[in-house]
Amino acid sequence: MTNRFEERVITLKVLREWPLPDPQGSKEARGTVLVVGGSKFTPGAVLLAGEAALRAGAGRLQLAVAEETAVQLSIAVPEAKVVGLSQGDQLRKLAEGADVVALGPGLDDIEETTALMRDVLGAAGPDTGVVLDAYALGALSKDAGLLRQRRTVLTPNVVEAQHLLGRDPGDDLAAASAELAERHNAVVSLYGHIATPDGRAWVEESGDAGLGTSGSGDARAGIVAGLLARGAEPAQAACWGAYAHAVSGQRLALRHGRTGFLARELVDEVAHTIATV
Repeated sequence: MTNRFEERVITLKVLREWPLPDPQGSKEARGTVLVVGGSKFTPGAVLLAGEAALRAGAGRLQLAVAEETAVQLSIAVPEAKVVGLSQGDQLRKLAEGADVVALGPGLDDIEETTALMRDVLGAAGPDTGVVLDAYALGALSKDAGLLRQRRTVLTPNVVEAQHLLGRDPGDDLAAASAELAERHNAVVSLYGHIATPDGRAWVEESGDAGLGTSGSGDARAGIVAGLLARGAEPAQAACWGAYAHAVSGQRLALRHGRTGFLARELVDEVAHTIATV
């Protein structure tokens, strides 16, 4: 498939002409994000995504992780309510009340992920914002019917895009992003290439090699979830999220070199990057 759409480069001018909703009122007005993921070996992925959502402007944060790490994570992220993945009734109740569900960071079992998606997305409303990342995209590649929500952003890397497409996406990531957006009726953000089901497309060109670090994708998914929670539409959240992710890396590169910074340091830059647009 060749790219049918002309991509618009994401610049400061583009973002300033497309301002994020102005935060008003209480924390409830900026939305609740529920991050679901984190096996007992990778709870940090949920921490990164959750803190990134708060840095991007979400008002409230809830985390669902493997039972073995729930207490430790509640101490590490005192801003969040934390539950275990095995607490089915409680998790479904959180999904029902969440404005945005980010699902996938840190999961490592495809069958468990599929069951979680069926349970959590089944409990969430049709207008709940959804961000799917990591193993959630692998589950989606096997059963497209798991996704029921309209306000959805998929954030695959190249390997995950390959699973979703059923083939190597090749060098034309713009075309791959557009194809996936149309196939899943969702906004897709693939390595800076953002596409919508109705044919709009953008590209963020300032990302550099340092973003290819452990946990970086979790941070990006969290940024998008936080922007959705504060009221951005999915395409807007994906574009602003790609910019905030890339430019936060640029800021860190000045201090640590192109490949010396960490994903948790990216998270700490996000609020300042967004505020200075």
